[in-house]
Amino acid sequence: MAPNVEIYTWSTCPFCIRAKALLDRKGVHYTEYVIDGDEAARADMAERANGRRSVPQIFINDQHVGGCDDLHALNSQGKLDQLLQTA
Repeated sequence: MAPNVEIYTWSTCPFCIRAKALLDRKGVHYTEYVIDGDEAARADMAERANGRRSVPQIFINDQHVGGCDDLHALNSQGKLDQLLQTA
């Protein structure tokens, strides 16, 4: 079963682009929520992300992973693939 990956982004955010590029390289299908200027959507994201309002915010199987740096750190530690396999 494929993992449920969700990412909240702004369309011109370089960190969002970088995080999506990593997921794309891994062949991961994800749902992207582009929240440019949408404060209600940002508030919903922050509620899910333990108050974090920066983008991107990434969730794998409803578990909050964090932002771009967090995603890349998980990948460097070899933990991202494990998360993506536990669906």
